[in-house]
Amino acid sequence: KLVRENECVALMPPDLSFEDAAGVPFGGVTALDFLNRAGIKRGQKVLINGASGCVGAYAVQLAKHFGAEVTGVCSAGNAELVRSLGASRVIDYATTDFAAEPAAYDLVMDTVGNAPFARCAPVLAPTGALLTVLGVPEDMFRRPKDGRRIVGGTSAERPEDLRLLADLLAAGTIRPVIDRVYPLDDIREAYAYVDSGRKRGAVVLSISH
Repeated sequence: KLVRENECVALMPPDLSFEDAAGVPFGGVTALDFLNRAGIKRGQKVLINGASGCVGAYAVQLAKHFGAEVTGVCSAGNAELVRSLGASRVIDYATTDFAAEPAAYDLVMDTVGNAPFARCAPVLAPTGALLTVLGVPEDMFRRPKDGRRIVGGTSAERPEDLRLLADLLAAGTIRPVIDRVYPLDDIREAYAYVDSGRKRGAVVLSISH
């Protein structure tokens, strides 16, 4: 396949495997685009709902890179992974409802689809933003009137974003999180595993595995 030179392409870091690189364009670019559109700033408090998933794992690392204080929401089994990615606090969704805590976050990113604005409003700062990577239909048309925002829609694919991710990967500032690599012939099993909701980071298909 031919790709135009101005499309979302970047040189792969030399120490990165093809399998590791395959998980970057979706998870990394999506997380970076949402954080950029929300205007992430150093010192902000950021919560990532679904912090151990494909987008969430990059979001935790990127928010930390931008100087934010990161809280990750995930299962207890993935807590150590999320801490290792840069979260200063991890909330086990099975035992604690982050939206019921006495907290205020500048940014809340929902990568799971179970944290609509109505649920997150109590923990959003007065000028905070809800980043609906996987949102609910009612939030598509909601326009908060109290200074808070909803950042939604599909993420843009900019070559400069992918190049930044490549630079951060090459420097070791962020790292890919790959759960499993399936041969292409096992694509049915790969989708079934993704749909199980148990994956950590990305699941990759390989034609040479």
